[in-house]
Amino acid sequence: MTIAVSPQALPALVLNADYRPLSYYPLSLWSWQDAIKAVFLDRVNIIAEYEHSVSSPSFSMRLPSVVCLKTYVQPSRNPAFTRFNVFLRDRFECQYCGAHDDLTFDHVIPRAHGGETTWENVVAACSPCNLRKGSKLPKQAAMFPAQKPYQPTVQDLHNNGRLFPPNYLHESWLDYLYWDTELQP
Repeated sequence: MTIAVSPQALPALVLNADYRPLSYYPLSLWSWQDAIKAVFLDRVNIIAEYEHSVSSPSFSMRLPSVVCLKTYVQPSRNPAFTRFNVFLRDRFECQYCGAHDDLTFDHVIPRAHGGETTWENVVAACSPCNLRKGSKLPKQAAMFPAQKPYQPTVQDLHNNGRLFPPNYLHESWLDYLYWDTELQP
């Protein structure tokens, strides 16, 4: 699952005050207009710039390609329980067959059997597997999730988000996106 980013839109990568992206999936990007507004409101430092510039009769400025917030934004400790975050935790694949299309979510212990809608009981599933399992228990359906459902941390979701980079990464962003990966000699 790839997020489409248009290089012609000249988006700015947004880093937290610790020089890490605010999020990896979707990648924390601002439009060039929002980036310039943040510069003028003194909320960010410009780290890198595009060759393109914008001008008025009395002013000219190169467009920022990477900006860093001046104030640290504390990431939430527990990610929200959302359909998107369940899919991201499960890497956008059906936990029963591995398919990537037509995803929905499945209650491992069905609600009809007292199962709750929680991190620990919901997995990503393709529609055919979800229909095949129905309201049966895993043992009855002979369908077991590839990964036991769990409540992910924000770091878990960031790590999974790195597996799905956008279709376009500007060269000025690369030093900030994968800074914790091993360098090549």
